Amino acid sequence: MKWPGFIIILFMMSCSDTKHVQRSVPGTEQDAFDVQGHRGCRGLMPENTIPAMMKGLDLGVKTLEMDAVITKDRKVVLSHDQWFSRDITTKPDGSVMGEREERKFNIYWMTYEEVKTFDVGMKPHPRFPLQQKMKVVKPLLSDVIDSAETHARAKGRPLPFYNIETKSNPALDGVFHPVPADFVDLLMAVILEKGISERVIIQSFDFRTLQYLHQKHPQIKTAMLIEDYDKRTLDQQLKSLGFQPTIYSPAMGLVTADLVKQCHKQKMKVIPWTVNTREDIDKLMALGVDGIITDYPNLF
Repeated sequence: MKWPGFIIILFMMSCSDTKHVQRSVPGTEQDAFDVQGHRGCRGLMPENTIPAMMKGLDLGVKTLEMDAVITKDRKVVLSHDQWFSRDITTKPDGSVMGEREERKFNIYWMTYEEVKTFDVGMKPHPRFPLQQKMKVVKPLLSDVIDSAETHARAKGRPLPFYNIETKSNPALDGVFHPVPADFVDLLMAVILEKGISERVIIQSFDFRTLQYLHQKHPQIKTAMLIEDYDKRTLDQQLKSLGFQPTIYSPAMGLVTADLVKQCHKQKMKVIPWTVNTREDIDKLMALGVDGIITDYPNLF
């Protein structure tokens, strides 16, 4: 007996490998397993740069994870540190950044024109030998968004989400970054100008920035970052934050089946960091997490 074509197709789909079935948390907007490229794809390209973000998109990430700092002229720039790290920096004169001098090059006291004179892609990274080397600078967040949106459209793929970390610390207010309200206002000005607020997540270890954001822009998704040494209970952490975030984002070693169950019960997604082996990815997927942040999105 001949089967109609569509029945054959359905049968083949039902028999296909279901190892990487996408999961969702009811009631949330991002309803598929969320592969987030950490700093773009730090394992393969210079971190927090436009080439890293483009590579992440080419590897199929749903969300581009990145860090934001503020310059002297109030520009929002991608950078993990508020200074030029010795791990990645070549100074304008061609010399590499020394271990004892990196914090002298405080981005908050530099204009973006000065920031652009430092290379962050040519020095071999001590922990990421597969990183492709190239001349590249720390980009403006606005330029990253423009590049990602254009690239996604050109490739015919869904427009990406953006998970942006506010790099701030109460001890460094006014020295390495502005106070939380100013930081968030500058960040949100870019997001609103680019019209991507529905595809943005703001994450932070500094709950002050999330609290201010939630008060002023309650529609923006938030992610509560949790360090591996934070031994507070989930309820204690949520009480400290003062509201329920969209995402609970712990160090991967903190994730247990019970933690995932607790978060899902409260309608929070669980997206741990930084997951860099296929073995760990599979383990966390088996525990029911909703996504992972990884330096190697090529593992998918």
